[in-house]
Amino acid sequence: MQYEEVHLNDDDEEIELVGRRQRRRAAPSPTSTGGGTSSSTKWIVILFLIALVGVYKLGMEEGKAEVQHEGLLDGDDGNTNNYSEVVKKTTTRENNDEKDPTTTAAEVAKDEPTNSPEATTSTSTTSPPKPSMKFTMDQLNDMRAKCNDLINELDNYYYGKDKAIAMLMDSYIEPWDFNEVDVVDQFVESTDVSIVNAAPPRKLRAMKLVNTMLRALVSDSQRVFLMGGIGSSVMAGHDNCHYDSYESQMERLFSPIWQAADMEFTFQNAGEGGGCGDSYENQIWCVKQNISPDVDVVHYEWTYFEHGRATAEHESLIRWIQMLPKQPPLHIFNTGENKNGGQDAQLVEYYARYGFNAFYMRTGFKNGGYDYEKEKQEKEIDRFAWGHVGDGYHNTTRYGELEEDDLRKTSLGVVMRNWHPGPMGFQLTSDSFTYVYTHAILKALDIIEKEVKDGNDPREKWDASTRSIFMKGDLPEPMFCHPMYCVVDEPPGCLNYELPTFGQWGPRVEDPDDDLNPYLGEVQNWQVWQKNNDLWYMVGKQDTSLFKNRDDKEMCRHIDACGGLSASKAEDGMVVFRLPKMEVGLVVICGCCGKDVGQTMFMDNDKLEISFNTVPLNKTTFDIWPNKKCVRLLKKFPTSGRESETPTGHHYLALKVLEDGPNVKISHVFTI
Repeated sequence: MQYEEVHLNDDDEEIELVGRRQRRRAAPSPTSTGGGTSSSTKWIVILFLIALVGVYKLGMEEGKAEVQHEGLLDGDDGNTNNYSEVVKKTTTRENNDEKDPTTTAAEVAKDEPTNSPEATTSTSTTSPPKPSMKFTMDQLNDMRAKCNDLINELDNYYYGKDKAIAMLMDSYIEPWDFNEVDVVDQFVESTDVSIVNAAPPRKLRAMKLVNTMLRALVSDSQRVFLMGGIGSSVMAGHDNCHYDSYESQMERLFSPIWQAADMEFTFQNAGEGGGCGDSYENQIWCVKQNISPDVDVVHYEWTYFEHGRATAEHESLIRWIQMLPKQPPLHIFNTGENKNGGQDAQLVEYYARYGFNAFYMRTGFKNGGYDYEKEKQEKEIDRFAWGHVGDGYHNTTRYGELEEDDLRKTSLGVVMRNWHPGPMGFQLTSDSFTYVYTHAILKALDIIEKEVKDGNDPREKWDASTRSIFMKGDLPEPMFCHPMYCVVDEPPGCLNYELPTFGQWGPRVEDPDDDLNPYLGEVQNWQVWQKNNDLWYMVGKQDTSLFKNRDDKEMCRHIDACGGLSASKAEDGMVVFRLPKMEVGLVVICGCCGKDVGQTMFMDNDKLEISFNTVPLNKTTFDIWPNKKCVRLLKKFPTSGRESETPTGHHYLALKVLEDGPNVKISHVFTI
């Protein structure tokens, strides 16, 4: 049967074939002829042929999708390295067939290209293909191999898997166990308490850590796994070369695993010596500036300052960092022994879903079975005495075994320099955290692989963009910390002049020439300073002697230093801080350098005027808080008077030297 050319007019109907990218005109014009066949017959034939072609085409597409999906499950698709492409193939047809019922024909036509004057458009749209996930199957396999190599290395080093687990995974308040973690669901971040309570605390804790690794691996935008540590001189690695601190050892040990995924591993060491006068009481308020707010895991250490009194600070820190973008778990490093009690044990269970746990270094050594007490009684050998070489299992670190310099090799075998751990103590600490995290990565890799074999894109569950956002009401009621300060939607804001800092400041010094500066035109000439420590600052006598003439001595340099913003004369005028957005109105300033400078530097200094929103504050309302180097200027927002007003939309804190007097050194300003 032959048909003449079909002439179209504006009244012709259009027939759309779902899933096709073309239209066919259905009705001929009254002037056309059909070789004796009626127009109605021709119409029926055309419809039948079009429908037949559409059904055939649709069946072919369904068949292809089914074959591809079966090939993915069987692992024989021939291209599992690029498994996001496989997932994309099985979903393309469904995406093409979906339509927005509210979209008009005019909107569809406007978006479709036209190739000829008579071309028309389909209402079917195709979403742009989702780019393949950057983490490939080859990388997954390489990473798994690196993880297994490292675990085998540590198992052998610690005389077998059972002993390695006892020393490296059971030396926490709550031992780590990843055996029950088969599938990590979103409920680990759920705000529904009844759902969370369905899993035991140990499983929740492990799931949180696995979840952290999963998100880091499948999020295309993340190229660095970032850890950050705040703490004392122990965290800083004092009395050792900085190279021998546990953070530096961990970077060298853990980095090859992340490199297999084409990622970096970085550990920001924000530990600081006691010379600046700080303690856990004021340092936790600066977590968002001392380390990056983009951290994946947070470490904390203040062993020798707490004396069992820091539970409220631990809880505040746990809660504050859940308000950071990645909601990192908090892991405490304690140089002592776990006594299986105390309030931290309550926190470990109460905040299990947030991954909280605490490692005890001396417990790790004892869990290996070496009888330190018997040796001490019978041979008068104390392995934890200052300067003792050898931990009872080895006489130097693994990298010390490769050292050609015998003095350096011996130095690397020291367990405790004094109250600071030596390289052997730090090696166990690094090994423990790395061993735990590597097991979490292995579990994450298993889950990613299963998702892919099931034909799913892991990013749909674990991309960073899918992470739930916690608000203060989503966390449980606090057990020990003050609700006014620890039940908040944002971590505290801090301006810290001490070094190092890796994150974001909260308060900032206002530009004297800024039009919004309420003291525009007044002298504002305070000076910023940081102490210039030499290379051998806090290195320790033994390593100083060893490295003094070595070419690689720079690796011994520590990066912490005291600092501040200072003025002592009337001609220095004032300093004006623009404060960040606050929920409570708490304002605290700290001084440098000493543990009890707050009283004399701020409270009793009649030559210093302190104002809030241009109103001088009454110093009798101040109190020493949270430690003796700091003064709490405001507990909360003023509710009346000019000090409660913010004409520019910002709160301002100002300090002014009225007469020449003692040097004022501000080390911190923090708010919440």
